Amino acid sequence: MPRDKALTSEDRILWGKVARSTRAMPGKLDALTEFEAVFAEKAQEEKAPEPKKVKADQPVAEGIALTIGRGKDTKHHPLERPVKRKIAKGRLALEARIDLHGMIQSEAHGFLLGFLIKAHERGLRHVLVITGKGTSLGSEGALKRAVPLWFSLPEFRPLISSYEPAARNHGGEGALYVRLARLPGEKR
Repeated sequence: MPRDKALTSEDRILWGKVARSTRAMPGKLDALTEFEAVFAEKAQEEKAPEPKKVKADQPVAEGIALTIGRGKDTKHHPLERPVKRKIAKGRLALEARIDLHGMIQSEAHGFLLGFLIKAHERGLRHVLVITGKGTSLGSEGALKRAVPLWFSLPEFRPLISSYEPAARNHGGEGALYVRLARLPGEKR
């Protein structure tokens, strides 16, 4: 890879996994610590600004994201029963899926957010998020508990319309059906 080419978020996640699975050679730990500090600074710089809120009677300027009806206390509703049934039986297609198995919470959070942003921009409606059941040592999985909580965070809230545990054939309690919000101006 050319030196002037920036790493993508997927490359950074992959590199993070590799870096955590290795041990530094004697005398090289300082270089690794310095690299991680630079990596953290670049990640902070790349964070996108939050979309600006616009009143319904205001004209919308180009380039400003419109967030209507997504207040801080907005709760997601479960999928309607007929929609969930159609997805479970395969009559309504899941347009994309993401598998978060084996990831730690910090990398899974960024990976899931990137996935949902891309899916939302492409106009997808129904996606599958696989968290895994995580029943090792009798405890529920960290991602299984954390992902539904993340959906109420400000960065996820405008992207998601509703979510529900998946049917058994799509992973059961270890997966979630997610309905993404419609793009502004999109007809129902």
